[in-house]
Amino acid sequence: MWLSNFTLVLPNEVVSEGSVRVEDGAIAEIRPEPVAGAAIDGGGRLLMPGFVDLHGDMIEREIAPRPNATMPIDFGIHELDKKLAAAGVTTAFAAVSFATESVYGHVRSLETTSAVIEGINRLRDDLLIDHRVHARYEITNVGAAPALERLLNADQIDMVSLTDHTPGQGQYNNLQSYILSISERRAISEEMAAEIVAKRIAMRNNPEIEAKLKEIVALSLKHRLSLASHDDDSVEKVAEMHDLGVTISEFPVTAPAAEEARRRGLWTLMGAPNALRGQSMSGNLSALDAAKAGLLSVIAADYHPAAFVPGIFKLADMMEGGLPSAVAMATGNAARSAGLSDRGEIAIGQRADLVAVEPGDINRIRATFRAGRLVYSDGTLHPLRALAA
Repeated sequence: MWLSNFTLVLPNEVVSEGSVRVEDGAIAEIRPEPVAGAAIDGGGRLLMPGFVDLHGDMIEREIAPRPNATMPIDFGIHELDKKLAAAGVTTAFAAVSFATESVYGHVRSLETTSAVIEGINRLRDDLLIDHRVHARYEITNVGAAPALERLLNADQIDMVSLTDHTPGQGQYNNLQSYILSISERRAISEEMAAEIVAKRIAMRNNPEIEAKLKEIVALSLKHRLSLASHDDDSVEKVAEMHDLGVTISEFPVTAPAAEEARRRGLWTLMGAPNALRGQSMSGNLSALDAAKAGLLSVIAADYHPAAFVPGIFKLADMMEGGLPSAVAMATGNAARSAGLSDRGEIAIGQRADLVAVEPGDINRIRATFRAGRLVYSDGTLHPLRALAA
C-alpha cells in the first residue's frame, strides 16, 4: 500500500511530496516524489511517525470522570483507546499509580491500580493502539511493594518510575501552596489539609523505604525495564537516582536538575501541555526553557494527549533542528528511551505507525495508522476504500 504526496517528517529532514510504501505492517520503501495508484493521496499534508507516549495519566479520568462517578475499567480503557488514536498516539504507556494517600483517592488504590493494569494487558490485542503499563511507585507507600512485585514477576509491567511526593520537596516544594491545593480539591478546611500534609511528611521517616526501593529497582532491572525518576528537584537527587539505575528523568523541577540529568546521559522528559502552554501548571521548569537550553529530549501527553501536535509545532519554532527534532521528542526519542527500537521514525524497516497532520492555524490530525492499519480518520483523506481490502 502506497501513501503518496505527503510532506514526510524524516529523522533529519522534511521531504515535500514524498511517498511511503507499507507492507506487512512496516515501512518497506520511501520515495521523494508522488507515486501513481496510491491507496491515499495526502495532498501535501504532513506525515509523521505515530506518537509514543511514555507518561499518560488519562485512564484515571476515564474510570472516574467525577469523584463519585465510577465507570467500569474495561469501558474506560476502550474509551481512552479511541481518544489516543484520535490524538495520534500509537504507543501509550498508561502511567498508573500505587499511591493510596493521593488526592485521587480510590483510583490510585492497590486494588484499582492492579485491576487497571490487568485490564490493559487482557484487552491489549483488541485495542486500536499499542497499550503498555508504566507503573508509578510512590516510595513512601511501602505497602504497595508486594502488589507491584507480583505484577512485575507476572510480566504485566513495561516501565517503572520512582516517585516521591513527600510535601516540602520535588513537585510540592511550596508547602502552603500544596495545603491550599488539597483544601480546594477535597473541599476541606486548611487546618484539615495541613494535618494530611503533616501525616505525609511523617511517612518519609519509615525505615523500610530504602530497602523496598532497592528491591523494586532490582526487580525492574532484572526484567530489563526502563526506569525513571519523577520530579527531580536537585543535582543531588539526580545523582542518587542515576546511581540506582534510572535512565529517564521525568518532569525535572529545576534547570540545575535537568542539566545534571543531561550531563549524566539521562533522557529528560516533560509534558506536551507544558510546551504548549509555555509553563508548568505547578510553577516548575518550563518545557520551552528546557528545550531552548538543550535540556529536553522527550515529551509526553501527561494529562492531555491532544497537546502533542501543537506542542511539537511550538517547540519546532524555537529549537535547533526544527520540526524533525521536535517530532523526535514525541516519537523516536521516546521509543528509544523506553527500549523500543522498532518504531518512532519514518524509516525502512520501522513499524508503519503514522500520523497525517493538516498544518494551519490549528494543526489538525486527519488520520492515524498503527502498523499500517487505519485506526482513526476524520474522513478528509481519500480514497479510504482502498484500506478496507
